[in-house]
Amino acid sequence: MGNYQMREWGMTVGVGNGTNSQFVMFSFVHISALLFIASIIVLLFWQRQRLQMNVHRLKKAEHAFALSLLAIDITYHIWLISTGRWGLDDALPLELCSISLFVSIVLLLTGNRHLIDFVIFAGIGGALQALATPVLDMNFPHFRFFHFFYTHTGIILTGLYFVWVKGYEPTFKGVVKTMLIINALLPIIIAINWLVHGNYMFLRMKPQNGSLLDFLGPYPWYILSLEAVAFIIFTVIWLLLRNKGKKIES
Repeated sequence: MGNYQMREWGMTVGVGNGTNSQFVMFSFVHISALLFIASIIVLLFWQRQRLQMNVHRLKKAEHAFALSLLAIDITYHIWLISTGRWGLDDALPLELCSISLFVSIVLLLTGNRHLIDFVIFAGIGGALQALATPVLDMNFPHFRFFHFFYTHTGIILTGLYFVWVKGYEPTFKGVVKTMLIINALLPIIIAINWLVHGNYMFLRMKPQNGSLLDFLGPYPWYILSLEAVAFIIFTVIWLLLRNKGKKIES
């Protein structure tokens, strides 16, 4: 999703310039969007048992949601190309939430249980942080605004749906597995960064406009600090969601 979205584990905290077209963090628009997303999550939890009773009839809905996520992301890349913003150095789907979005789409289409842990931990963890501290150059009602919030919300809802509705029970083993997968991806992303002069996942340098990475030590030690932060976030998600699937199934 490139430089025109929040790079999730980079935790950039700029708030925009206050113009009409610039998204401003913690503005009325931002808070309203977060409240709307929170209401959808509460609604999903509230209706979880009714949905579970009809879970075998929800395949078409799962596929439709997956295709909508795919369609809006393809449209986003078309928009980047048409506006001259697409580039190998910042538009490849190599950020954590870009990868999580792809995994979420495949999970919804296939139901492959081996993908659920990554969506629950890396997906929900990264998307929540991105929604809380987004960096957008376009405000409501621009397409980019809807793309950002729709895709990140879609990742969160997918993970929660497979726990609350489909009865998947997250485990600490899933936390460890997700951490291993991310670390297995890092050498690949580092190599791509070198080839295209990119900075995906901030593996080459910190963001120049300042971020919470400034509190995590100098390069390359802040990468280890991010590993610790990710592990803590994943563990908190596991503690909050453990046994929730088991309880629904009973």
